[in-house]
Amino acid sequence: MPQVVDAEVLVVGGGPVGMLVAAELGLTGVRVVVLERRAAVSDRPKANTLHARAVQSLARRGYLDAVAGAADAAAQPFHFAGIGGLEIAAPEGEPTPILKLAQADLERALERRAVAHGVTVLRSHEVTQVSQDADGVRVEARTPDGTTCFSALYLVGADGGAGRVREQAGFAADTSAATVSALMGQVRFADPDTAPRGWQRTSRGWVVCRPEPDGTGVIRTLDFDAPADRRARPTLDELRTEVSRVLGHDVPMTEALYLSRFSDFTRVARTFRRGRVFLAGDAAHIHFPIGGQGLSTGIGDAFNLAWKLGCAVRTGSGDRLLDTYDVERRPVVEQVVRNTRAQLALMRPGPELDPLRELFARLLPFGEVSALLGGDLSAQETVCSAGRDSACAWTGRFLSNRLLKTDHGTEDVMELLRAGRPLLLHHADSGLRHAAVAGRWDHTVRLVRVHGQRPLERDALLVRPDGYIAWTSESEDLADLLGAWFGRPR
Repeated sequence: MPQVVDAEVLVVGGGPVGMLVAAELGLTGVRVVVLERRAAVSDRPKANTLHARAVQSLARRGYLDAVAGAADAAAQPFHFAGIGGLEIAAPEGEPTPILKLAQADLERALERRAVAHGVTVLRSHEVTQVSQDADGVRVEARTPDGTTCFSALYLVGADGGAGRVREQAGFAADTSAATVSALMGQVRFADPDTAPRGWQRTSRGWVVCRPEPDGTGVIRTLDFDAPADRRARPTLDELRTEVSRVLGHDVPMTEALYLSRFSDFTRVARTFRRGRVFLAGDAAHIHFPIGGQGLSTGIGDAFNLAWKLGCAVRTGSGDRLLDTYDVERRPVVEQVVRNTRAQLALMRPGPELDPLRELFARLLPFGEVSALLGGDLSAQETVCSAGRDSACAWTGRFLSNRLLKTDHGTEDVMELLRAGRPLLLHHADSGLRHAAVAGRWDHTVRLVRVHGQRPLERDALLVRPDGYIAWTSESEDLADLLGAWFGRPR
């Protein structure tokens, strides 16, 4: 008989999104098992851009402590559809709004943290069957020692666009067929000095190249003529030919360290939750990878979902809280899809778009335009809809980092959120009655008494573990919200 392993939450997929969900749940004491098909972290080039909201969220748990340069909030230059001039900024006191970090390095850091929090990570475990009933979920996985069965209260599918959880659990999705084809290669250049640099557009398409000092580099091509069969295995000769066709001259490459093919095929699950099964990251949504938004969007999924699952397991909060994951994250993903489609439309090489590209090049340096598009790309304009109250515009907004005078001295928001607990920030004098209400949930909610200036000019704020403001003293029904989200009071 197959061995049966019990957990409170199963996470299928050990990429950055799955490992982050696991680490966050482990931080709160949830028993988590991660099932990963690969035997080890892959060093193949993947995503390497983390945008501001993802960086800010990771920093609030200390995941970026060892990353140099993550503490400078100076505006960073970026692009929109390959057009330079966009500046992405973050509030003072926040980390850098754009962090370049190899996905493999992020995966390793998150796995170390997950294991330190008691998470069990099982590699070379390929999921073959997923089922659920009213009491829990059951997963079968092919392992080096045969078939193993796993049971849990909840399952998170973070197994990528080709993963099995979405299909096995019966998630429907909306899709859009590919209209373009793209190649990506990590290659060795015959003469690195002649390799193109940056974004190169011609009437035949795009070449984007990032050479490295050791003579290697990542080079991408984008062809708008006809989408290629994504299942066809790319070759170095094909990449050489495509680069030459787009640029109009050869770029000698002697070796391909890694090759892949992608397109603008889009898929978004119609719901990110079915019963006890949840989707996150590429398992829930895939889109054209322009602007480096894919990884950061998955990080946002993970932070939103993990604390809610943790509450469901630890405090008994139920569907009312768990349903907010889909309610809050799917509109964010749909906006990302619209954004990538808008950029791709601008990238089409026809001369009829040249006046529009010239207009964007003139508009991007303007502060208000950069703030609008930069806030969109960086997810800093994301608002969480659950619990929003029209009585206070701050509800649903992310609480930016700031110094607060507390009973323990001067602390900032990042330090206070490090433990992953919800916070009730209440003024030492005017917030006492709100603290009395929240005190009945002090086994879950951390009460922080603030002296001096009131935070956001409010007597009290309830801050979710993911950093978003759930409630302010301008609103009513604090007890109702605490009960719905964090279970029964003591």
